[in-house]
Amino acid sequence: MTTPVSSIRNLGPAFEAACADAGIHSAEELRALGADAAYARLLKNGTRPHFIGYYVLVMALQNRPWNDCKGEEKKALRQRFDAIKSSSFDKGLDAFEQMMDQIGVRPTS
Repeated sequence: MTTPVSSIRNLGPAFEAACADAGIHSAEELRALGADAAYARLLKNGTRPHFIGYYVLVMALQNRPWNDCKGEEKKALRQRFDAIKSSSFDKGLDAFEQMMDQIGVRPTS
């Protein structure tokens, strides 16, 4: 039995849908991937990067309030976010190319 992504604290139906689009179909899969790998997958699938979205995901997987992180911990999260964004998000990829990637028409490198 699997549990929905939206069963995780702070993650709602919109995030669950984005996860499903990226091939993450349960809370168990999301936890197994971890925040960094899951967020990278979301970005590669066309989700636009946003630090707060990443931050909320990290806090959710730690079962903490979304705004619990401060100071040095938050700075470290920002560095991780920037690294994930630079390696996983292609800002030049247009919507048509994203759709081709999602249905597997274009080869991935």
